[in-house]
Amino acid sequence: MTEQQSYQVLSTGHDFELRRYPSHIVAEVEMVGSFDHAGNAAFRPLVSFISGRNRGGEKVAMTAPVVQQPSKQTDTHLVSFVMPTGSTVESLPIPLDASVNVHEVPEQIAAVSRFSGRWTEKSYDDHVAALRTSVADAGLKAAGDPRYARFDPPWKPWFLRRNEVVLPVVEVASSH
Repeated sequence: MTEQQSYQVLSTGHDFELRRYPSHIVAEVEMVGSFDHAGNAAFRPLVSFISGRNRGGEKVAMTAPVVQQPSKQTDTHLVSFVMPTGSTVESLPIPLDASVNVHEVPEQIAAVSRFSGRWTEKSYDDHVAALRTSVADAGLKAAGDPRYARFDPPWKPWFLRRNEVVLPVVEVASSH
């Protein structure tokens, strides 16, 4: 079974989970183009990297999710593979493709909404809008750009796919 990115659920309700993601390593590619094009085009260099197209020819285990973060200012998208638990920038092989950037993502608190369905920009936009409303209704404040997390391979039937929209939020002191 494919390893999934670890997180701690801080609370549930408000139509989302509040999670703490520990710092982790990603292999990331920046793509210019439409939402659909960027997700598809970035997949090739990332799969090549984990399949051994790197210094040392090492294979790196595939994990879930594949994360896509659109930029609203331009047609640019960051698409990343979360590296296996325990990976460090130093322990991972160096990509041969200069477009693949391996780096650490700091610990983060995020509101997460899970849904099934097709991987479309409209679906992403609709779920982000609903999550932003739920976050505001819960008295939280967004602290970064939303991202789209895809957990399943493209051959899995669309109605069984696990997708999430993830919105970083400002950590608030709990009164519980």
